[in-house]
Amino acid sequence: MTTTSATQSGAPAKSGYGPGDNIKQWNPEDDAFWEATGKKVANRNLWISIPSLLCGFAVWLYWGIITVQMLNLGFPIAKADLFTLTAIAGLTGATLRIPSSFFIRLCGGRYTIFFTTALLMIPALGTGLALQDMNTPLWVFQALAFLSGLGGGNFASSMSNINFFFPKKSQGLALGMNAGLGNFGVTTMQIVVPLVMTFGLFGAMGGDAMVLKETSGTLIGKIAAGSDTYIQNAGFVWLLVLIPLAFAGWFGMNNLNTEEATPSLPNPIVAFSIILGMLGIGLLTALVGLWLLLPEAANGSGFGVPKEIVLVLVLASTLFLLKLIPGQVKTNLNRQFKIFSNKHTWVMSVIYTMTFGSFIGFAAAFPLSIKVIFGYQHLLVDGVMTHNTVNPNGPSALMFAWMGPFIGALIRPFGGWISDKWGGALVTQICSIGMVLGALSAAYYMQAAYSSATPEQYFVPFFVSFMVLFASSGIGNGSTFRTIAMVFPKEQAGPVLGWTSAVAAYGAFYIPQVIGEQIKAATPEVALVGFAIFYAVCVVINWAFYLRKSGEFYNP
Repeated sequence: MTTTSATQSGAPAKSGYGPGDNIKQWNPEDDAFWEATGKKVANRNLWISIPSLLCGFAVWLYWGIITVQMLNLGFPIAKADLFTLTAIAGLTGATLRIPSSFFIRLCGGRYTIFFTTALLMIPALGTGLALQDMNTPLWVFQALAFLSGLGGGNFASSMSNINFFFPKKSQGLALGMNAGLGNFGVTTMQIVVPLVMTFGLFGAMGGDAMVLKETSGTLIGKIAAGSDTYIQNAGFVWLLVLIPLAFAGWFGMNNLNTEEATPSLPNPIVAFSIILGMLGIGLLTALVGLWLLLPEAANGSGFGVPKEIVLVLVLASTLFLLKLIPGQVKTNLNRQFKIFSNKHTWVMSVIYTMTFGSFIGFAAAFPLSIKVIFGYQHLLVDGVMTHNTVNPNGPSALMFAWMGPFIGALIRPFGGWISDKWGGALVTQICSIGMVLGALSAAYYMQAAYSSATPEQYFVPFFVSFMVLFASSGIGNGSTFRTIAMVFPKEQAGPVLGWTSAVAAYGAFYIPQVIGEQIKAATPEVALVGFAIFYAVCVVINWAFYLRKSGEFYNP
């Protein structure tokens, strides 16, 4: 297909801008073009992108809620193994963001968003079927958590796509809207899933109810032990949204067939084949990494390879295998891989990990952490601290867990908007300091609760500390979008957004793993102290590169 470069002024033919069309001329920096034509087209693509990304986050992270309910129902799976489900989904989703960072330039935005959204139907349907039977083996849930990572990968391609549609003056808000409202998938999931589990939404087609062994909850109140629950609806419910969204993506979005976005747009079948092949590489490296990491009892190798080493191996091997792809794909990837010779790619990877990595990691770990720390009494029996006695006064994780991601996602567009006015680095610096303080406060109250027979007395300050973390990470994530848009040229900004989001998304794996390990060691506060130290390092890095007036960029 012949490609025409973007014009510098004037609106092209009207026929090139309808839903579903491939757009060959696009210059949002031209004010006349933007007001006459560009804004309408860009906003239409944005408002289809947002709910598609929302469902991606929901399917990726619903294991944080599902595992709490599996514990309440008495599924015959150990607590430690339940933590592996959120970690598996986290690592896979993060790894899939690496190939997803490059989909838009290779395959086009419309084809990519449609196909990656449609793929989410596979784990959603499979999860619903598996949850119908309490005797489903652990490996089946692990496989479904593995496939749920497809939803995590979608963020990188979605952000890269929206980046090309909007002018620099509006990118902070547009990217903040896409990410922030897309991240509402976490909150939406944490509200919707507990509610739809309370009744037979799908009738006989949805399967039979199960009986709660422990008190559960929803946004509107506690659900007593002995009540019926339809845990399988946690998977099935997303099909009601994913099917119409796939149609909306196909018939309503556009490919930008321009030099900056997608210079050589393939036909749909070729595009889908490229996406599947590159996703396959990410799935393979994630699978090997998980096997090296997990204990033998949880279907891993039992080698006990440190998680930090596993993450480096997975990242490096994924990039190496992608570079081996031949032909036009390799040529395009080599061009995009130039981002790795820019030092700011690595600086922003660290800063972005502080914000988004913390948000997504805490969102994954928060529900089960509330359940384990506050849902049980911590008693000294014969000189040994025990953590298995149900606390009748404990808060319901399903009633409170949604509030943190809700605040973090809701406030993210504000982070982009205020950064457009104040500068991204200044906003990031304020948020970094807030995260240090929030993490240290949370550590204090986690330690107090986990050594108390009445942990509920520490819940309110613990909860407030985490709200500070979620709010700071949300605003800070919005401000990083502004910094990336200003520091990098247009062609690199999209892939950089994808790459940094991929690195940061490992927080969805790392944070649940670390918190789970420290809870098992009876020292949950150690995890939060470690995170606070990392945030303090980010304060110094952000100042050194972006807040020193003598630096290459000042408050971009």
